[in-house]
Amino acid sequence: MNTDADPRLIVALDFDSERGALETARRLDPALCRVKVGSELFTRAGPGVVESLHELDFEVFLDLKFHDIPNTVAAACRAAADLGVWMLNVHALGGGRMMAAAADAVAKSCHRPRLIAVTVLTSMGADDLRAAGLPDDPAALALGLSEQARRAGLDGVVCSAREAAAMRESMGADWLIVTPGIRPSGGAADDQRRTMTAADALAAGANYLVVGRPVILADDPADALRTISREAG
Repeated sequence: MNTDADPRLIVALDFDSERGALETARRLDPALCRVKVGSELFTRAGPGVVESLHELDFEVFLDLKFHDIPNTVAAACRAAADLGVWMLNVHALGGGRMMAAAADAVAKSCHRPRLIAVTVLTSMGADDLRAAGLPDDPAALALGLSEQARRAGLDGVVCSAREAAAMRESMGADWLIVTPGIRPSGGAADDQRRTMTAADALAAGANYLVVGRPVILADDPADALRTISREAG
């Protein structure tokens, strides 16, 4: 795998088949991006898709947002680490004990991936949080969950790019911030409620940026990736 560079962009391979994901991945440059495998692709293709992406020289962010009792999540994180993934995540709403169990599991793995927590999904606004019985301030909730994740021994969080500046100020320079909902200048938001351009997200303090549809649905995914990479500087 490519270990010489640290690309900031992570392309979400949100496909319903391994074939589609790999066809697009082959058009991308591992020097410019890592790739993300989410729930649909992993459920349909299984762990083999991670191995195939590794063979194409990509580092993989396994985005399954584990959220269960601590023992179950710890076992799942051990299994993910055994796949050799670069990064994986759990859902912070699973609580401190669950996150601590996950952190302990990956710390004992031969290949220690980065472990981050999802805070508030970028599809959720204040009204959605209120309806779920949660505090209706996404930024405040994300910060509170981030503090809990750090106490549990995680490396960072996933949060909206719009929350990145406050997250960076609160959590410090060594905390990883991964921001989905990245769109090129003038791009459509789709179903994301809290989006931002790559340049603005990095300026706000994000470390890594997740971009999906603007790349994988483009007529030329490689060119779309280069455009966003240039915008990121």
